[in-house]
Amino acid sequence: MKHYDVILFFLQVGVMLAVALVCGQVMRKLRQPMVFGELLGGIVLGPTVFGALAPHAHVWLFPTAGASIIGREAVIKIGLLFFMFAAGLEVNLRYLRQRALSVACTGILGIVVPFGLGFGSVLYLPALWGLQAHNQALLLALFVGVALSISALPVIARILMDLVLIKEEMGVIVLAAATMDDLIGWSLFALVLNAFVPGNADSSLWGTLGLVVGFAALLLSLGRLLGQPILQWSQFGLAWPSGLIGVIAVLVLAVAALAEAIGLHAVFGAFLVGVALGQRLEEDNYASRVIHQFALSFFTPLYFVSIGLKADFVVHFDVLFVLVVLCMACVGKIGGAGLGAWLSGMTLREALAVGFGMNARGAMEMILASIALEYRLIDQRIFVALITMALVTSILSGPMLQRLMQKKTASSLAQRVPMSQGSGKGV
Repeated sequence: MKHYDVILFFLQVGVMLAVALVCGQVMRKLRQPMVFGELLGGIVLGPTVFGALAPHAHVWLFPTAGASIIGREAVIKIGLLFFMFAAGLEVNLRYLRQRALSVACTGILGIVVPFGLGFGSVLYLPALWGLQAHNQALLLALFVGVALSISALPVIARILMDLVLIKEEMGVIVLAAATMDDLIGWSLFALVLNAFVPGNADSSLWGTLGLVVGFAALLLSLGRLLGQPILQWSQFGLAWPSGLIGVIAVLVLAVAALAEAIGLHAVFGAFLVGVALGQRLEEDNYASRVIHQFALSFFTPLYFVSIGLKADFVVHFDVLFVLVVLCMACVGKIGGAGLGAWLSGMTLREALAVGFGMNARGAMEMILASIALEYRLIDQRIFVALITMALVTSILSGPMLQRLMQKKTASSLAQRVPMSQGSGKGV
C-alpha cells in the first residue's frame, strides 16, 4: 500500500467513525437503536447525499478501486464477523424450553407465513422483482423468503428491556420465538449462499442442509463442553480482560475461516460461536459486557456506515416496490407470529403485541441484504427496499408494542376496580 493510500485509508475510517458516532448519538436521544443512525450516516456519506452534492470530493474520499478500498473492506468484513458474534450472544437456547407450545406455534408460523409470502411472490410475480427473478428464480425466492421471515434478535431484546417486558411471559415467548426464527433463517441463508461458493453450485440441497445442520450441531456441542473451561482459563490464567478478548477474537476468526473453507459463509460461523459461548456467559457477567463493548464500539459502526455507501437511496428508491415489500413483511410476520400466539392461548391483544414485537428486522435484515448484494443475488433496487423495510419495521415495533401493552394493562385495571368496589359494598 502506497503512502497516499495509507493516508486515504485512515481518512476514510476516521470520517466513517465520526459520522457513525454523531448520527448514532442523535438516534439514541430519539430513543431509537444507534445502528439506525449509523446506517443513515452512511447514506449521508454515500452517493445519495455526499455523492450528489460533491461528486468529485466523494470519488476522491471513497474511490471504487485501489489499495485503500481493499483495506477498508477487510476491516469492514471483520466488523461484520464481530457484530454477528455479538448477535449470537443474545440467543438464549434456554428460552426454547420454556412455554414450549406458545414458542413452537409462534416461531413456526412466524417464519412459515412470511417465508411463503416472499417465496411465492418471486415465483408467481417475477415482474415485481426484476431481472434477478428470471435469471436466478429459485435462489432469489429462497432469499426473499428468508429476508421476510427473519427477526432482529438484538433489536427485539433491547425493545423488551426498555419496556421492562423481557422477564414477562410475553417477552420470554417473543425472545424464544425470535431465537428459533433466527437459527432457522440463518441456516437457510447459509444454504442459499452455499450455491455461490466456487465448486458448490451443483451440490445437492440435502447435502448442503446436512452440512449446515452438522456444522451448527458440532459448534454448539463444543460450546457446551468446552465453553466454560475456556472462559475460566481466560479469566484466571490470562490477563483480564485482554486475555478473554484475545481468545474470543481468535475463536471467531478461526471458525469463520473454517466456515468459508467448507463452503458456508463466515458470518454463519461467527454467529454460531456467539450462540455457543453465550450459553456459558451469565446475562450480567462482566465478561459479557466486555465482549459486547469490544464488538460494538469500533468495528460494528464501520460496517453499518458502509451499508449506506453501497447504493443511491434516491435513484434506486421505487416507492411502489418498497410499499409492497413492507406490506408483505408486516402482514407475514405480524399475521404469522400473532396467529401462532393466539392459537397457543393468548388473547388477541397479546397476540398482536407478540406479532409487532417479532416484526422488527433491524440490523439482521441489513446484513442479509448487504451480503446478498455483494454476491449479486439482488440488485440495488431490491437492496434499498429491504433496507427501508428493516428501518420501518424496527421503528414501528417499539411504539406499537408499548401501546398494545399499555392498553392491556389499563383494561386489566378497569376490570379489577369494579370487582373490588362490589365486594366492598357486599361486606
